[in-house]
Amino acid sequence: MQDITGKTALITGGSKGIGYGIAESLLAKGVKVVITSRSQEAAEKAAEQLRNSTGGEVIGLEADVRDLASQQRSVQAAIDAFGKLDVLVANAGVGHFAPITELTPDQWKDTIDINLTGVYNSIKAGVDALIDSKGYFITIASLAGTNFFATGAAYNASKFGLVGFTQAVMLDLRQKGVKCSTIMPGSVATYFNNHVPNPADAWKIQPEDIGQIVVDLLEMHPRTLPSKIEVRPSMPPVKK
Repeated sequence: MQDITGKTALITGGSKGIGYGIAESLLAKGVKVVITSRSQEAAEKAAEQLRNSTGGEVIGLEADVRDLASQQRSVQAAIDAFGKLDVLVANAGVGHFAPITELTPDQWKDTIDINLTGVYNSIKAGVDALIDSKGYFITIASLAGTNFFATGAAYNASKFGLVGFTQAVMLDLRQKGVKCSTIMPGSVATYFNNHVPNPADAWKIQPEDIGQIVVDLLEMHPRTLPSKIEVRPSMPPVKK
């Protein structure tokens, strides 16, 4: 098992939901964390909450994954604060769901720009630092990256693309000492698509469960690479 204490991680979209759960899990293991959000206020508030709950070292930054320069500034901020970048978690994502007859050009563009191009921007900004540290690149995809459904044209396209993108990047970088994995969750209790987590979500995957998977990946013996991980609720409600 690898000791990850003292490593540095950058998590996009880390102010709530899955990103927040990953940050909390990594901080509990002694990893230094930078979280980003499109809102500086949200990033700083989440960072303060994480410091209070874990006692770890965490910084909150405003950043937009749609902007390569913004991602480059985030990577540089992580390096300036903690000296290196060991882990990059591309988590930021959105969902617009509508049949193709109603799906708007703006909804399509927003979904692809954030869920797919945003991940390209993130790894493009961080790849040199990860090569230097022999680090780890993790993307948060979805079971929607392998299972298509009605009203999911934009979201399916973004997540199918993200799964393929991550696996190709894995092949590009593994001989350079950088490991790449994509995590594909099913239903997670998050704020995704304007949902508010509540007690009825108890059957769903919880954000900290995804955080545990990230920890497990980082602690795994370096000879082994789980490059694609599907994860789903163990006992979802039976549809009537």
